[in-house]
Amino acid sequence: MTRTIMIACFALVLAMEAQGQAMNDDIDAIKAPMIAAKIHQDSIDTSRLMAVYDYECKTQDADDKIVTDKMKVCVLIGQHNTRCFPYRKFLKEMEWAEGGQRTGTKTLGLDKREYMEGYDFCSPEELPLLMAESFCFMPQVWTNYPDGKMTVRDAIPPSIYETQENLKPIRWSLCEDTVVINGYLCKTAICQLHGRKWTVRYSEDIPTSAGPWKLCGLPGLILEAETEGGVHRFVISEIRNATVPIYYETNAVTMKTTEEKLIKDRIKTFGNKSYLQDSSYYITDFESIDVVYIDKGILINGICINDRPHVFQPLELNSSQ
Repeated sequence: MTRTIMIACFALVLAMEAQGQAMNDDIDAIKAPMIAAKIHQDSIDTSRLMAVYDYECKTQDADDKIVTDKMKVCVLIGQHNTRCFPYRKFLKEMEWAEGGQRTGTKTLGLDKREYMEGYDFCSPEELPLLMAESFCFMPQVWTNYPDGKMTVRDAIPPSIYETQENLKPIRWSLCEDTVVINGYLCKTAICQLHGRKWTVRYSEDIPTSAGPWKLCGLPGLILEAETEGGVHRFVISEIRNATVPIYYETNAVTMKTTEEKLIKDRIKTFGNKSYLQDSSYYITDFESIDVVYIDKGILINGICINDRPHVFQPLELNSSQ
């Protein structure tokens, strides 16, 4: 199947619905390709704890002005698995679980978790969050899924990629420094991960080895993590008990690749000087995809590409640990 993105068709459906026009046969024509590219979410575990982090990345815009990109990241911690993903998406899933419907669900009659999550950005409040996330380049990470592996879902629009690598223990160096964060006494640890040096603060008062992104493996929850030079930083903003499903997503458009290749391809694509001048410079075949043009950018496959991108600051410089 071609990677035809149905956002434009979906936008047409929304417009037709707003105008009260009858859809009849048009619905069936739109529904079929959307179902073909649908996401399905399988519950792989149930969380017992949720940690929300404020993530910041210090970088520059196309005019060399210093900027700080920000987003919120959610980590759901279960007995066997963890899932790190945008907090925006967590809130949407909770909305659906409480009976809220996506516009596409109501209009097209699709199951509420069975078409591309990115299509349902229609609220005015959500689009700025999608745009902010596009600056941050934050992947979705499942730890210990499948057993003994780490699964990463990431995008180089219009393509979505997934890697599954053996879960290798991070070589932590424990330090004597302590600090109090959000009322928790935290110890300090240092590691080298994928080419960057990380200093983290973790609390043994919260008995889990989890943390944001790929950072994990300490005898307590990581509450703060920062790279050398302060380019990347996670800091806890909320910790609470949360009994909710931990979902793993499958769909018809995600392509398998390796961790090493994904890291190299991201740096090659977004680290190219052309990216700052034209954020979609590397997409050569626009005829095979449908694009929605929005203020200050475009949406492809539910992923926002900003017209005015910032300098790419990769979380990973290489695949080594």
